[in-house]
Amino acid sequence: MYVCGITPYDATHMGHAASYVAFDLLNRVWRDSGIRVSYVQNVTDVDDPLLERATATGVDWRDLAQSQIELFQTDMDALNVLAPNHYIGAVEAIPDIVPAIERLIADGVAYRVQGADGEPDGDVYYDVEMAGKRSDATDAWTLGDVSGLGEAEMLTLFAERGGDPARPGKRNVLDPLLWRVARDGEPNWPGATLGDGRPGWHIECTVIAQKYLPAPFTVQGGGSDLIFPHHEMGAGHAYSLSGVPLARHYSHAGMVGLDGEKMSKSKGNLVLVSKLRAAGEEPAAIRLAILANHYRSDWSWTDAEFAAAKDRLAQWREAAEQAPAGSAGPLVAAMRHELANDLNAPGAIAAVDYWAKEALRSGADKSAQDTALVMDAIDALLGVEL
Repeated sequence: MYVCGITPYDATHMGHAASYVAFDLLNRVWRDSGIRVSYVQNVTDVDDPLLERATATGVDWRDLAQSQIELFQTDMDALNVLAPNHYIGAVEAIPDIVPAIERLIADGVAYRVQGADGEPDGDVYYDVEMAGKRSDATDAWTLGDVSGLGEAEMLTLFAERGGDPARPGKRNVLDPLLWRVARDGEPNWPGATLGDGRPGWHIECTVIAQKYLPAPFTVQGGGSDLIFPHHEMGAGHAYSLSGVPLARHYSHAGMVGLDGEKMSKSKGNLVLVSKLRAAGEEPAAIRLAILANHYRSDWSWTDAEFAAAKDRLAQWREAAEQAPAGSAGPLVAAMRHELANDLNAPGAIAAVDYWAKEALRSGADKSAQDTALVMDAIDALLGVEL
């Protein structure tokens, strides 16, 4: 499994948390099934938003990235998200990214663009039209295979999500950046025949995934805002580099709003995990509030639903201490059944709710063995510590 990581220029908000909890759930269900899991996650530790935030705040971009990476990992640990086997930064991957881009140029699916408006020559772009024609795979990638979007929708999202459709000299407005040659005042790294510079966003994930996982690997995950252009372009890069798909399946977590409105930095309405924790809120309750929503659904964080999650957690804990003998086995089976159905965490939560109500009113003899099994199962399967 490969899950696209953060660009570390701001704290972990609820949208980040929901996405990584979703794929942590998949990780846990796979492991519970006896599957050996290899999990890779990147961190885009050099990119325009990071550099812009560093400039705006007067902080060195490296210090900003490191502080936000540490905060993110602390938040994930608090939320009981199992750490990936490999956590790879874009900067760390540059020695692998450069030769990959050189190959794409040599194979005719990438090209250099002349500078405009005082910009230097040599930025490298991926040719989406040529890439769709030149793959030697029997099931070659063409633009739209992953997203299923039409050209008009692609263009809108490309402009909104880091693309540069108006860049002069590109062959196709949707061609994504592979390598940005050095500019004054920007960090850069040796690029061999590419010249000094830094990588584009999409090639980063493709190269890291191809290095650390088999081809194709099982699942590429991320938020639904990554379907296009990020996962679409990454799939194209992979075909061009290897002739086989990057991943067998693409899975996407829904977007999270606040009280029915889109959650965004520009609106100033981000719910930050670190701020909730600093206010004394329990991470297990935060996680349970996230899991009350199916991972693919769009939903909103509300005070009422968070309060319900805290009440639920308290009820589960009370019931666990009174677990009736023989009740744990059927509960574990019910949880597994729900999670096997497209990670239906709300269904698994409903199963625990039903069990808890029955346990609290049954009056049956308590069983220490069942208490231990229930607590272990809820932790192992849902990642909620009682």
